[in-house]
Amino acid sequence: MIPLVYDQINHWGRDDEFFLALLKKLNVEYIADLGCGTGRWTTHLAQNGYIITAIDPNEEAIDVAKSKDHPGNVNWIVGDSTDLPINTYDAVIMTANVAQVFLTDDSWEQVISDVIQSLKVGGHFIFDTRNPLAKVWKEWERDKTPDLAKDRLSGDSLEIYTEYEGFEGDVYTFYEIIKNTKTDEVLIHEKMQLRFRTQEEYDESLKQIGFTQIETYGDWEFKQANSSENKSFIYHCVK
Repeated sequence: MIPLVYDQINHWGRDDEFFLALLKKLNVEYIADLGCGTGRWTTHLAQNGYIITAIDPNEEAIDVAKSKDHPGNVNWIVGDSTDLPINTYDAVIMTANVAQVFLTDDSWEQVISDVIQSLKVGGHFIFDTRNPLAKVWKEWERDKTPDLAKDRLSGDSLEIYTEYEGFEGDVYTFYEIIKNTKTDEVLIHEKMQLRFRTQEEYDESLKQIGFTQIETYGDWEFKQANSSENKSFIYHCVK
């Protein structure tokens, strides 16, 4: 996630509609948006009247989020799951495949342990992740067209390229490169890594940490996930 261009290349879509519809079904009020990034999704939560704690380790992203006009109650925090207070939230949500940035078993277990402790009894943990069996990286690697954006400060045109290194185990490595199209200067060259866990691995970790109900939807529909068909899994876990 590169704050300079994130909002320009990630627009409101089916995933956002699904998350919002799911939250509306649950009668929740206090929400933690974990891995909130630039607040693109958080501001929509605020507009819908939720009381939100928005957390991300990227200070630049939080600065971008704070600069946006939005109604409602948002507490922005530069931090991570260890900053979640105990027994506080009706729901914790992680959108945009944030679950995949936790590369080790220990880091993932730390996150879900912090999340379950932060929820009230009956609280909800909601997140999405990509199905490794769909092999979405093959689509990524075929697409050679750069994304286009503007520099937020200078207004200069930017091009965003991706270079793919591939897998080591189940961790996929790639690089995001942002160039100023006028000067051809490389402004950012950032390494990214994602872990592709299976549905079974997620299920087992969530059960072990203590979630009593685990519902998994597929591809932004309120239908049970099918690991042989779906590209995305959406988890809804209850404490």
